[in-house]
Amino acid sequence: MKLIGILGAGHIGKAAATRFLANDFQVLISNSKGPETLTDIVSQLGPGAKAVTAAEAAAADIILVAVPWTKVKDLTELTDWNGKIVIDATNRLESGAGIEDGGLASTEVVQNYLPGAKVVKAMNTLSAKILAADPFVGNGKRVLFISGDDKDAKAIVSGIVNEIGFAPIDLGTLAAGGRLQQFNWPLSSQNFIKL
Repeated sequence: MKLIGILGAGHIGKAAATRFLANDFQVLISNSKGPETLTDIVSQLGPGAKAVTAAEAAAADIILVAVPWTKVKDLTELTDWNGKIVIDATNRLESGAGIEDGGLASTEVVQNYLPGAKVVKAMNTLSAKILAADPFVGNGKRVLFISGDDKDAKAIVSGIVNEIGFAPIDLGTLAAGGRLQQFNWPLSSQNFIKL
């Protein structure tokens, strides 16, 4: 069974869930308020979506993090992150936001808060509306950029991105590529089609 845990049921979490579900993935979606608050969202998403606690979503081997930037630091104790593949779809929308970053790329900060996780930056440069839409456009596929320090994790995430219909483009490390994907950096909000 292809299973993705999703932390965050806002616009990006729901949009990503839509694409996963359309391609035969099972989705465990969570928020900070509890699964009982997700009844309407799960109903909208349809078969294959299940509302769970954040801890249950984080128990999956592959987890999409789509929480507000200020909540990233709250995830450290949620699970044993060691060896888990984390797709980081967060965006640092305001400077600092209560998180010490030491000049690191935002995804490097996420990596520091999830010790042992194999973090791959992806699904953060498109708006939720575009992310949820059919990625096949004309004679091409919509691009999703990925960055990460673990080659095997990047290969797995690249395969998932391809499986849900997008064209993955590897930008390199979290420090280099992840920075390009950050909010207000060159690739933020860019909607590219690979022919």
